[in-house]
Formats: sequence, C-alpha cells, structure tokens
Amino acid sequence: MDFSAFSGFVAGQWGYLGILVIQLISSSTVFLPLPGLAIIFLYGAMLNPYLVGLFAGTGAAVGELTGYAIGYGGHKLILRTSKNKKIADKIRRLFRRYDYFFVIIFFSAIPFPFDIIGVLCGLSKYDVKRFFVATFIGNSIKFSVVALAGFYGTTWVLKMFGG
Repeated sequence: MDFSAFSGFVAGQWGYLGILVIQLISSSTVFLPLPGLAIIFLYGAMLNPYLVGLFAGTGAAVGELTGYAIGYGGHKLILRTSKNKKIADKIRRLFRRYDYFFVIIFFSAIPFPFDIIGVLCGLSKYDVKRFFVATFIGNSIKFSVVALAGFYGTTWVLKMFGG
C-alpha cells in the first residue's frame, strides 16, 4: 500500500486524529519528503480547514522532533573533529545572539526542507520546548493556508462545473 492510499484510509477513518498521524509520519521522515501538503489540501475541502491546520500543525511539530533528536543525539559524533566544533560553536553563538524563535516559525511556515533547521537546533541544543512551540505555530499557519486553499479551491472548481 502506498503512502497516499494509507493516508486516505487513515484520515477517512480517523478524521482529524488521522490527519495528525499522517503529518506526524510525514514530518518525521528526515530528508525524505512525503505528500503531506497534498493530503492537507484535500482534507481541507472535506473538513473544517482551521481544525485541519491545527491538527496537521500538531502532528508536524511532533514529527519535526525527529530531526531535532538527530542533531541533539549526534552532537558528540558530529563534533569529533575540530572543524566541526568550530562550526557548531558559530551556530550556538548565532542562536544565543538572535532569538531564532521567529526564524524557526518562518522556516516551518513556508514549503522549505525544514529538516536541516531541526538538526541544527538539536546540534546547538536549542531549547526543545521553544523549538516545538515555534514549529507548531509555523506549521499550523502553513497547513491552515493549504487547507483553506483546498476548501476554497475545491468550492470554486465545483461552482465552475456546476457542482
């Protein structure tokens, strides 16, 4: 069974909770994109698009903790060489100098390969609670916009064809 068939089954049977699970799985696959946005677009047309955005944002925020954990857990492995230690120190200084909370929100709110941001946040030992809240806010914004596009786009197409 491919992912889109699985996701259709899960979201159809479980509703909003299914959307949360789908986005959790989609976001936890580090560096391997899965069709999460397309699914949110479709279910935005069938369910309340604002709730779709919130549930999808929650699932994505939990799923993004995978990239964070890789950076956090791989900290010692990555920092074995002095060159990597210097790079990690620069990243830490940037996170201390600037509050990356809004940067994380921005990058999670746009269709951007966010996994590298999660790994960098884990590597620099950025506060996991702040990381989670920022990714939740950014992803909820992104998925609400996509769900609303599905809601209004589908309505528009149906009206065009007399449905």
